[in-house]
Amino acid sequence: MQGTGEAPPADILDALRRMGLLSAEVSPAGVPLTGGVSSDIWRIDLPGGPVCVKRALAKLRVAADWRAPVRRNLYEARWMRRANEAVPGAAPDLLGQDTASGALAMRFLDPADHELWKAQLHDGHADPAFAGAVADRLVRIHAATAANPVVAGEFPTDEIFYAIRLEPYLLATARAHSDLAPRLEALLATTQANKRALVHGDVSPKNILCGPEGPVFLDAECAWWGDPAFDLAFCLNHLLLKCLWTPQARGGFLACFDAMTRAYRHGVTWEPPTALEARAAHLLPGLFLARVDGKSPVEYVTAEPDKDRVRRMARALLRAPSDHLDDVRQAWTRELAA
Repeated sequence: MQGTGEAPPADILDALRRMGLLSAEVSPAGVPLTGGVSSDIWRIDLPGGPVCVKRALAKLRVAADWRAPVRRNLYEARWMRRANEAVPGAAPDLLGQDTASGALAMRFLDPADHELWKAQLHDGHADPAFAGAVADRLVRIHAATAANPVVAGEFPTDEIFYAIRLEPYLLATARAHSDLAPRLEALLATTQANKRALVHGDVSPKNILCGPEGPVFLDAECAWWGDPAFDLAFCLNHLLLKCLWTPQARGGFLACFDAMTRAYRHGVTWEPPTALEARAAHLLPGLFLARVDGKSPVEYVTAEPDKDRVRRMARALLRAPSDHLDDVRQAWTRELAA
């Protein structure tokens, strides 16, 4: 979402100059972009055309005290390069990265032909073909980077991933549901132990653009060499939660869930697809519960009856896990019909 035009912060302009994208004598106009909690984001109109600049924040904009190292910006830039090597166009073109400020610059993608997937879902436009395309691009990135020690060495981000994903989602939720703490802690341990491919870490509809050539992934601040099942479960989680946001499109959201599951499973080459699916199916209820009782509750599930629906389904599956994603989907379908 764009705000009103104004002068960009001086330190962001200084970062652009260090990247070699802006001369000292030029003071461009800019537009702050909103929607994220972890970065300052600007569209800046350079003489050669608009660019998007992100600067990582040390303290995220949420109610809880949630902090993360700003050096994650370096690994976001590396993820963008690796993703575009694996699937050209899967991420915006990276134009520069400035370690000193925690800023990076990328090609600005016009919202006129790059609508946010989240906005489409909010309007009830649930396209299973697009969901399948998201899964296809995601699994191709995972497959291209799997078991690659060079890529693994580029992402020494265990500490960052723990700070920005595992602790605020799984451990914070364990504190809210102490009877389930052993199960949630076990999910964390399993996720940490399965280091297999390059993970985006925030595959959410708010970070996916519907581009003319297919899905474009944004905001890889959580990039990590780890368990690709996390990316799959994280995105499927959003499709389930959207059933509470736009109830009239529930059937479409569940069809998107099915399409994403099928397309992703079809592309798993680095391990038995059943093994990855089992980890994703075990993790999904934990992430589901985290979006009402973790550090980053989803903004559109606010009514207590809806929160209780999430809790009932998630708690039941955490107590009695299934190895199959369809079982998670069916459990949520039954909860919605109750």
